Amino acid sequence: MRRWRGVVLALVLLATGTVLPADAGAQRRRGAPEFEPNVPYDGRFTWVRVKYIMPDFSSSSGFRGGRDLPWSHDYPRGERNFTKIVSTLSTARVRTGASNILTLDDAQLGKYPVAYMAEPGFWRPNDKEVLGLRNYLAKGGFIIFDDFAGQHWLNFESQMKRVLPNVRAVPLDLSHPIFDSFYKIRSLDYTHPYYGLKAVFYGFFEDNDPRKRLLAIANYNNDLSEMWEFSDEGFFPVDMSNEAYKLGVNYVIYALTR
Repeated sequence: MRRWRGVVLALVLLATGTVLPADAGAQRRRGAPEFEPNVPYDGRFTWVRVKYIMPDFSSSSGFRGGRDLPWSHDYPRGERNFTKIVSTLSTARVRTGASNILTLDDAQLGKYPVAYMAEPGFWRPNDKEVLGLRNYLAKGGFIIFDDFAGQHWLNFESQMKRVLPNVRAVPLDLSHPIFDSFYKIRSLDYTHPYYGLKAVFYGFFEDNDPRKRLLAIANYNNDLSEMWEFSDEGFFPVDMSNEAYKLGVNYVIYALTR
C-alpha cells in the first residue's frame, strides 16, 4: 500500500492536466483573484478556506477588492491541485471542482471537518470569530494554518490565545500520528520555499495535552499551498512539491479518521 502511495504526486497533475486557466497563478501577483460562489454541503470532503477582514479593509472591499488579500493567497489553484491529489490517491469522497470560503463565525463552518487559513500573521478576528473558531474546534473541527514566517508568529500566537486562553504551541515531531496517517513522513527537515527559514510544525492540543486531540496545526516558516499552487508548472523542484502534498494529505486523512 505504501509503495503505491509513493507515486510522484506532482506528476499526477501533469498527467491529468488542470481545469484552471493558464494565467490563474498570475492573478495572485496582480491582486485579489475572482472568487467563485460557495457550493452547498453534499457530504463530500470540501476544502474550506477561512476569510478574514484585515483592520484597514472595510467589509465591502475586503472580499472582492483589487488589493492583495493575504487570506486568499494561492486561491484557487492551491486547493484545486491539492483536492485532485487527495481524490486520486485516497478513497475519500472529495469535491475537486469547487471549494468554499467562509468566515469563522459562519454557522456553515461546522459542516466541514477541516478548515484552512493562509497568512495568519495578518489575522485579527473579532469577538464573534474568536468564539466561532473556539466552538468549531470544541466540536471536532481541525484547522490548518499555513503560509507565514518570522515575526508573523507573534500576532498568530496572540490571536490563538484569544481563541483558546492559556493554549501552548507544541513543536511536533515524527512521533505524532499525523505524520503517519497516510504517508510515513520520514523527516521534518523542511525550509521555507523562498526565505530558507527552517520550518517548524506546531500543534495545538485539547487541554494542552499532547496525548489528547490535536485541534490545529501550524506550518510555521513554511508555505505548503504555494507549492501546491505551482506544482503543475515546474516552478519548484518535484521533490519539494511532493513533500508538500504528502503533508497536506496526512493532515486531511488524520482529521477525517482520528
